[in-house]
Amino acid sequence: MQSLYLLTAVDVRRATEAGSSRATTIEKLTIPPVKFATVPHNPGGGIGAVDYALPRLEVFEPAFMVKGIDTDIFRGMGTVDRWTFAGAFRDKKLNRVVPARAIIEGAVTEWEPDESSPTEFLGCNHAIKEVTHFEFTLDGTEYWYFDFEERVIRRAGVDLFADVRNALGA
Repeated sequence: MQSLYLLTAVDVRRATEAGSSRATTIEKLTIPPVKFATVPHNPGGGIGAVDYALPRLEVFEPAFMVKGIDTDIFRGMGTVDRWTFAGAFRDKKLNRVVPARAIIEGAVTEWEPDESSPTEFLGCNHAIKEVTHFEFTLDGTEYWYFDFEERVIRRAGVDLFADVRNALGA
């Protein structure tokens, strides 16, 4: 039977910098959805249209929200950095906590404070763009690996673009 994974805690930190944890200020994080690019085909003599899936991924759009103002985020804002989105999930089937990691290379390009008042805790949203590297593991198993420069997409360890690189002679 499939395990049920319940999220119990999250963190966002600079992947290359110890002590950059936001575990006590993070409100929520958005691990970006993985969406395959499609190309529409609607033949004039056909009976309908088809969106063909390509071995290419659409733009990744990770984000996170912190409570209060995270002044560290302004350091390097607009430049590419390496981020760790971390999660702790409880595997209910085995009754143990397992790690989840999304490693993301991209630039924090948006800082959006919430509307607030003295009786409400201010939250700030942060968006990451220019994502050129993304990997996601759960309990040490790689489920997604994407690197724009390497031209590699792996799903559960299978390189989906290897035959294309080979056909191009690269």
